[in-house]
Amino acid sequence: MSTHEHLTIDGVSIPLFRVHTAIIGSGAAGLNCAEHLHDLLGPEAEIAVFTSILGGGASHCSGSDKQTYWRLGAVDGAADSPLDMAKTISAGGCMHGDHALAEAEGSVQEFFHLVRNGVPFPQTKLGSFVGYQTDHDLLPRATSAGPWTSRFMVRCALQRLRALGIPIHNSCETVGLITTGEGAERRCAGVVIVDRNRRHEDNYGLAIVAATNVVMATGGPGELYFGSVYPRSQMGAHGVCFEAGIVANNLTESQFGLASVSPRWNLSGTYQQVLPAYYSTDQSGGEERDFLAEVLTDESERLLAIFRKGYQWPFNPQLVAPPESSAVDMLVERETRAGRRVWMDFRRNPVEPLDLNALPAEARDYLLKSGGTGATPYERLLQMNPAAIDLYNQWHLDLSKQPLEIRVCAQHNNGGFAVDAWWESSLPHLFVIGEQAGTHGVTRPGGSALNSGQVGGLRAAQHIARRYAATEESAGWKACATREAAELLERLQHYAERAGEAVESVREARAWVQQQVTNNAGVLRRLDALPEACAELREKWRAIREQGLRLDGPQDAYRALYLERLALAGWGYLEAARAYGEAGGGSRGSYLIVDPAEAPVHPDFPELTARADNPALREQVIEITFDGDHWRHTLAPVRPLPEQNTWFEAVWREYREGKVWE
Repeated sequence: MSTHEHLTIDGVSIPLFRVHTAIIGSGAAGLNCAEHLHDLLGPEAEIAVFTSILGGGASHCSGSDKQTYWRLGAVDGAADSPLDMAKTISAGGCMHGDHALAEAEGSVQEFFHLVRNGVPFPQTKLGSFVGYQTDHDLLPRATSAGPWTSRFMVRCALQRLRALGIPIHNSCETVGLITTGEGAERRCAGVVIVDRNRRHEDNYGLAIVAATNVVMATGGPGELYFGSVYPRSQMGAHGVCFEAGIVANNLTESQFGLASVSPRWNLSGTYQQVLPAYYSTDQSGGEERDFLAEVLTDESERLLAIFRKGYQWPFNPQLVAPPESSAVDMLVERETRAGRRVWMDFRRNPVEPLDLNALPAEARDYLLKSGGTGATPYERLLQMNPAAIDLYNQWHLDLSKQPLEIRVCAQHNNGGFAVDAWWESSLPHLFVIGEQAGTHGVTRPGGSALNSGQVGGLRAAQHIARRYAATEESAGWKACATREAAELLERLQHYAERAGEAVESVREARAWVQQQVTNNAGVLRRLDALPEACAELREKWRAIREQGLRLDGPQDAYRALYLERLALAGWGYLEAARAYGEAGGGSRGSYLIVDPAEAPVHPDFPELTARADNPALREQVIEITFDGDHWRHTLAPVRPLPEQNTWFEAVWREYREGKVWE
């Protein structure tokens, strides 16, 4: 950063930094965008990354049995095209066609960019990058570098950013967006951050970052759900964007699946296909019960349901009725809501003795062809995927000696903030990429989110380089920055003053918000409970703002500000769920809408009176905005797949004239 100034607010000095583009977040999407910006703008461009915890987000800390990257089919014999890929990725509905086609067109470019960076995707002796078929796809478009695919992506990008000399500022919480202008002239002009290394100062660590462009890449709202696979360090910045009035969409569409509680890790793929035993206990670990056998009484059907959880891992409301695989999720959820703890045990089989040759053909053939012939699930896992065991060994958890506590967890947010075909938000000069962008629709092929983050970062960088390359100081920006910083300083001072007086602690407030969101916008959503839940979260948000939270000291005032934003985000997610239900929405994606007026999905689930999907709503997107006190929502039509003019001479002319970047 080239300049270091100060603004004085009520006698308190606030540092002021200037950059051309500020990238918020250090995951795979944000780092990729920074890299492309450097390449497009040149080394003289002032680009800086601001992150809460370097290496603390989902890209670096999360994964699965075989974390997937999805791209255009590049395997021998797989006839593919960007248009076909776009049709596949948008088939689940609520995904704009220009996003789908842009992600398809950019997938090869971004995949080979990752290869160039050093991500070890497997290839044959002759250079073919092999693939496989994943969920919601009919072609082998998926590939993987193992359980830590996205970690490889982050580490390779970090290595290149350091070589390029792009500064990365750690321990920086983004707490506000600076905007200038009104109406159509309103735009983003920077951010306000809290530097945790300076939180003991009289400004509570506040700093202003003036920027021509801001790229938000803070990932999904990791701490919004009680049961979550997101790393605890990923806080997200949804509340910041909501406060600034940024339009959000598809907030109803989160993905849920079975995961271990500690450590937080997705239990998909081989973890299920080796057929571990499931059981539940009371809170002390006693009163063990084989709850799956109580409903899935046929042993073959029970074994097949467990096996299919490997590749049908996300919860699917269409597969709830026993013996379908998502009945397992619902039975786990039922036990958890009843106050019991649920376990997966790799030391024993679901059925003893287990005869592999007597398994349903689908499971038997897979295990025999994969060499999974051991006597126990642990032995089969060791034979088929030893890396899956090593992952838990890293956390000092030996699957041969102890079970895993599990629950149905939030794993990915398909919704986020509305963006155009260049990933620019409703606020000009503010771009939103990665999981924070609401581009993924209802359902998506496994691994497509990683491709979306890379392509979104590329397109944001291209638009910035072609349209917003000049460093601009918008009219009145200093007054706007001062006003935003002054308001945040006042709120931090209020929280600091209440630090020792407030009744509720940060931990208690977070747990309350998480439980409310999990109970009402999780894998099960009761329409009759949503209005009251929305009202309660609204009151919680107001109570935090007025009464503060109990803190260890004034230096932790930023934590109360974070919880305030978390409550706001939770309120917004519940309002979106309520709007969807009131519009006639039903069970879809990875959640089930419980409506007392409907019939149970199955006699074994009398409490699950599910409303069927409303296909018409897959052709619309729920957009929601916050005006400072209320939420407003609209139903916007899905933009269809665009018809491109690909005549070479015409495209060449538009490219020369710069019209393709508009």
